Amino acid sequence: MNALLLDHEAALRLGVFGGVFALMAVWEWLAPRRRLTTPKGARWRRNLSLTLLNGISVRLLVPLQAVGVAALAAKNGWGLLPLAGLPPVVEIAVAVVALDLAIYAQHWYFHRNPLFWRLHMVHHVDLDIDVTTGARFHPLEILLSMAIKMALVLAIGAPVVAVVLFEILLNATSMFNHGNVRMGAALDRALRAVLVTPDMHRVHHSVIPRETFSNFGFNLPWWDRLFGTYRAQPQEGHDGMAIGLPWFRDPGQVVLGWLLVLPFRKRTW
Repeated sequence: MNALLLDHEAALRLGVFGGVFALMAVWEWLAPRRRLTTPKGARWRRNLSLTLLNGISVRLLVPLQAVGVAALAAKNGWGLLPLAGLPPVVEIAVAVVALDLAIYAQHWYFHRNPLFWRLHMVHHVDLDIDVTTGARFHPLEILLSMAIKMALVLAIGAPVVAVVLFEILLNATSMFNHGNVRMGAALDRALRAVLVTPDMHRVHHSVIPRETFSNFGFNLPWWDRLFGTYRAQPQEGHDGMAIGLPWFRDPGQVVLGWLLVLPFRKRTW
């Protein structure tokens, strides 16, 4: 089973990515939540170019990745979970939840550590938010996130199945909760019990700092409520709120080359 997943992991993740991306793109076209403030074509070219660069960087510089570390841990019996003797299904569930909590904690910390914020703010300077924002990060942040994920997978001994499942969920839910899509208020409330929704995560991209420092979850919505970082709605409402960061409001600045050097500029907030 592990060997089969390792052989087809990349194709599986790419297939799900493409399917979810297409679904969200159509949904955004049919029922957009907000009117975009910048040309969509230019944003998509920039964001998807950055996504492609990130994918190539990870494959070239970290070929083992988290799933490879999971296979190595399973082969050698490393990590905490194998010691617990849990049933396989429970072990997978625990690993997925633990990885999701780690992503929440990493996201929270990247907003508070000045050095890591320099990398993460590339995700936030977009003046609009849609499905492409969910995959738009600085390459150095992607590499750092992969290193953290690999260390955690090794420490807990996460099963290969759990890591593949988590990676697929993380990519899919990131595109979903960054989507510029409209859904009914009742559906949004129901989904927030188990999943971070677009309206929930959009608050995190507000230009107002106290709103930016909220709603850090990507998959599960529980951590924000548990740790006191949950904010239900933006102050100005979803139609009136401004997206991005206070100091970066010029659409002409937010080009691909500028994004790559942004972490090394003097002003970061």
